Amino acid sequence: MDSVLRVNDLRTYYFTPQRIVPAVDGVDFSLAEGEVLGIVGESGCGKTTVARSIMGLYDRNYTKIESGEILLEGEDLVKLKPDKLEKILGKKISFIFQNPFAALNPVFTVGYQLAEVLKVHQRELGEKGIRDRCIELFGLVGIPDAETRLKDYPHQLSGGMQQRVIIAAALACNPKIIIADEPTTALDVTIQAQILNLIRELLQKFGMGLIIITHNMGIIAEMCERVLVMYGGVIVEEGKVNEIFHSPVHPYTRGLLAAIPSLDDDKERLFTIKGTVPRLKHPVICCRFADRCEEAVAQCHEEEPPLHVIEGGHKVRCHLYKSKAPAGEGGGL
Repeated sequence: MDSVLRVNDLRTYYFTPQRIVPAVDGVDFSLAEGEVLGIVGESGCGKTTVARSIMGLYDRNYTKIESGEILLEGEDLVKLKPDKLEKILGKKISFIFQNPFAALNPVFTVGYQLAEVLKVHQRELGEKGIRDRCIELFGLVGIPDAETRLKDYPHQLSGGMQQRVIIAAALACNPKIIIADEPTTALDVTIQAQILNLIRELLQKFGMGLIIITHNMGIIAEMCERVLVMYGGVIVEEGKVNEIFHSPVHPYTRGLLAAIPSLDDDKERLFTIKGTVPRLKHPVICCRFADRCEEAVAQCHEEEPPLHVIEGGHKVRCHLYKSKAPAGEGGGL
């Protein structure tokens, strides 16, 4: 299947007076048309920076894409000037923010804000056409009494309804890809399930691709076909969801899965991965997980591991995987 999005060797760095932080330090992946891809990892692992790099949503005063390509239908977004990038974002690729209340402007009605998206990309609809489209979009995302709700301000809506407005804005121009950054974190559990079901239904209806960013392995299992496990700015394991859940290879991936609570588990304490995500400096010259890994050997502290291909699309970045060649000429743990 052809890729609608391909990210090649993406390196996005933060610059501070004290150091250079390699927040994303050589990430490669692709997204096929209609595919659902998950990116999972702890806070600080770089997953949101990947999303914001794709969308150009980063502060250029201290953030820079040092190298790499972000190819959307073959066009490199990294090389585009801001005015041309703005015409693509929202039309071909859209973003669902983590906190809907922060994403919506409190001084404008939600109808006005949704209409602004259409005015940028579909001005030819005219004033009445844009209003009709806003009502249609509210209906698609399950907002009742849409015509009246267009006049509401964000604070007049519940958190779940606010997130539905954000999803409506993301759908407005029928994009090829939607990126959802922790789309249910700010919502209670019942509303989370409703929003995930809504996203799933819309994907099936319109055939869009989805990149969902989360720290919740349950959402990955429920929503995704393929998953990237990120740590320290790099992908440490990649594979189909069933491969990651049933045959995890990287110690970090196994730790994430072991930390999931289970009703069948009679242990008094949940498993935790010792330590915290490291404060990285550029360049990184060892395994980024070595200081937290109970299986680390001397080589882990001296040399950064390559990304080994296990079989098919299952890959792992770990010295414990005894492959002689990263290209996938056999090997095993």
